[in-house]
Amino acid sequence: MSRRARPKANPAARSAQGRPVSPARPPEGARPPRSRRRAEQAAQRTILGEVAWKRFLLLVGCAALLAACGNKPRQPDWLVNADGAQERYQRAYLSGRDRVATAEFTRLRSEVASTGEPGQVARVELTRCAMQVATLDFQPCAGFEPLRVDAPATERAYADFLAGTLQPAQAEQLAKEYRGLAGGDALKKMDDPVSRLIAAAVLLRTGRADPQVLQLAADTASEQGWRRAVLAWLGAQAMRAEQAGATEEAQRLRRRMQLASEDKPAL
Repeated sequence: MSRRARPKANPAARSAQGRPVSPARPPEGARPPRSRRRAEQAAQRTILGEVAWKRFLLLVGCAALLAACGNKPRQPDWLVNADGAQERYQRAYLSGRDRVATAEFTRLRSEVASTGEPGQVARVELTRCAMQVATLDFQPCAGFEPLRVDAPATERAYADFLAGTLQPAQAEQLAKEYRGLAGGDALKKMDDPVSRLIAAAVLLRTGRADPQVLQLAADTASEQGWRRAVLAWLGAQAMRAEQAGATEEAQRLRRRMQLASEDKPAL
C-alpha cells in the first residue's frame, strides 16, 4: 500500500473549534529572516548616528565656551591688586588694626599711582578720608587737596560731601545712594555697611543726625565687629545722652565702650 503525501499546513486553516491555527515558530537558535536583520541593522545605524551627532554638538558647545572665555579681556594687574588692597584696608582701619591698614593703603596707592591718573589717585585719598569720617574723625582731607585741581568733578563733589560742604548743584555728581540724604530712613535702604557709616557720619557732621541715625550707625558697626567704628559711635551716643541728662543711659553706653576696648589689638 503506497503512502499518501501529507498535506502542508495552511496558516489560514482553522481548528475543529473554529480557532485559527498559529503558524509554526522557527526553532530556537535559527537566524531571523533577512528582512528583519536589515531592519535591525538600520535601527542600530540610526541610534549610532544620533549618539555621534549629540557628541558633535557637545564638542561644538565646549569649543564655543572656551573661545568665549579666551576672548574675555584680562583685567590689568594694578586693578586686581588695588581692589583687594582697598577692601583689606577698609576693614583693617574700621577694626582699629592700624599696622595692617597702613600697609594695605600704601600698597593700594602704589598700585593706582602706576596709572599716572590724578583722578584714580584722588579716589584712593578720598577712600582714606571716608574711613576717617566713618569713624567720626573729622580732620581735613589733606591727601586729596593737592590733587583737587586735576581731579574730576565727581571726586571734588565727593570730597565736599565728606567735608559737609556740598552745594546743591553738586548733588548729581555723587553716587546714587548719597543723593538726597535726609535721615535714618535713607540709611536703612543702604545695603553696604561702609556706605551707611559714611552717610551717617556726614549727617552728624552737618547737624542732621537724630538719635535714630546714631543708633543705626552703632548697630551697623557692632554687627560687623569693627572695633574702632563701634567705639566712635557708642561715644557719640554717650555724649548725647550726657548732654540730655540721661545719666543711666550714658553709663550703659560707657560700659559697652569699655567692653569693646578689651583685648584691643596693638596699633
